[in-house]
Amino acid sequence: MIFKKFERIGNFESNNYLLIDPISKNAVLIDCTGAFDEIVEFLNTEGASLKYILLTHAHFDHLVGCQEFLEKIKNPDGTKPKLCLHKGDKMLLDNIKIQTMLMGTKSVVKPEVDMFIDENTSLALDGGGSEIQIIHTPGHSLGSCCFIIDNKLFSGDTLFYEEIGRCDLPGGDFKQIEKSIREKLFTLPEDMPVYPGHGKESTIGHEKEFNGYFGKNARYV
Repeated sequence: MIFKKFERIGNFESNNYLLIDPISKNAVLIDCTGAFDEIVEFLNTEGASLKYILLTHAHFDHLVGCQEFLEKIKNPDGTKPKLCLHKGDKMLLDNIKIQTMLMGTKSVVKPEVDMFIDENTSLALDGGGSEIQIIHTPGHSLGSCCFIIDNKLFSGDTLFYEEIGRCDLPGGDFKQIEKSIREKLFTLPEDMPVYPGHGKESTIGHEKEFNGYFGKNARYV
């Protein structure tokens, strides 16, 4: 699997991740916040087509400029990527203007979602058997999701390096995020790398040991 990280994008220093199946040359972008010229250049260099854009959740800092990107990008065969979001975050997306007002930042155009997904949705990049596993991890928001692709966990704002996502925004719930992390993420292989929506990567084993909230050496709770 061809893998590229686009990090610390924009004022909120979000991370985007691009993965390309080496056989089918189909690609998936996780979150969509900027660095669009670099993303398109990388796709063109690899001769790849962007099949999916997966949003880990519908907070505006993970989809800034997404609609503009969708309107501009065109794959070699003329197709457009499908924008995917968990159905639990539909209301959050619909209220994106309120989000930006609360955070005191400029407005964001609401992107048009092609597929509202859940854990039973089947997504794949084809060719190399590159399936996309969807893990619904509510807590940071109602529809927060993590994705496993190529034995890598993309954790959005659910799990960070030795931290967790905030739970004080609409749809947030500390008990839910604890349940999501303990029952759905900490049961994954300890050597699985974790690529979060902000900051540096980690592993499941490291977080089970050192996460400030839920690790063996928790310091916040």
